[in-house]
Amino acid sequence: MLIDTYGRVATDLRVSLTDRCNLRCTYCMPEEGLQWLAKPDLLTDDEIVRLIGIAVTDLGVKEVRFTGGEPLLRPGLVGIVERCAALEPRPRMSLTTNGIGLRRTATALKAAGLDRVNVSLDTLRPEVFKTLTRRDRHKDVLEGLQAARDAGLTPVKVNTVLMPGLNDDEAPDLLAWAVENDYELRFIEQMPLDAQHGWKRDGMITAGDILESLRTRFTLDPEPDEARGSAPAERWIVDGGPHRVGVIASVTRPFCRACDRTRLTADGQVRTCLFAREETDLRAALRSDAPDEEVARIWRLAMWGKKAGSGLDDPSFLQPERPMSAIGG
Repeated sequence: MLIDTYGRVATDLRVSLTDRCNLRCTYCMPEEGLQWLAKPDLLTDDEIVRLIGIAVTDLGVKEVRFTGGEPLLRPGLVGIVERCAALEPRPRMSLTTNGIGLRRTATALKAAGLDRVNVSLDTLRPEVFKTLTRRDRHKDVLEGLQAARDAGLTPVKVNTVLMPGLNDDEAPDLLAWAVENDYELRFIEQMPLDAQHGWKRDGMITAGDILESLRTRFTLDPEPDEARGSAPAERWIVDGGPHRVGVIASVTRPFCRACDRTRLTADGQVRTCLFAREETDLRAALRSDAPDEEVARIWRLAMWGKKAGSGLDDPSFLQPERPMSAIGG
């Protein structure tokens, strides 16, 4: 198993399949994009499947989330999902995406074995979407969401980041829309993972701000603590149910004590935390023909050294040098 010195056991693996993205969200990367990883530096499909296999069969991982960048840009995605679905024991698999390519891939992903999706959508207004993402693709995301629901990739979760002066007034409208379309909405506090290092705690839309806004239109009752488990989102029952809304308060209400995640970057580095500044190289072990047992040993050692928390509550916090697009959300 992947256990750390604080007794936490990692059973949830986040796998970044690419650092590339077809949006340029202001809270993630600059308008001109980034210097992408060279193809030889990226894990191959076989290497990804091998590492996931080691995680599942040797290290106790039960859930796999494919991320990016934008994972739908990975040419071999469907094949990777299909091969991982054949593992014993079979992991539960999900995908975090901007939704642009879902209309054409949702059915194939479901057939390959993907269980569900998380789709990022920050606004219901096409003009605000264009400002936030620097791309005019709002309609494509809405169509992708519908395709995912129709394909049975459920529950379809929608991830939303609220930004001051842009979409901070949309929380109630977004929740009404999600309830109407049977999506589970989750608000995420903006995190310090932008390539420009422009994040500032002052002025950030907090979990408290979000809940105050939602309560102007909805009755929210908290789920019991035991229902949350190790999930990052605190959830509330909307107007008596059955719909739920979640808030991931990574900055103001850290949930590190219950963290059960391990992360793999697109170039084969283990990260013990999204905000970690250290990485452990598994790609080198793979390419030097190390046996699975040795790769597993390196992975265990990396997780044993996981820190108690993210450090976000420290005023002197230094954000990771690599942006979110390179390490997976």
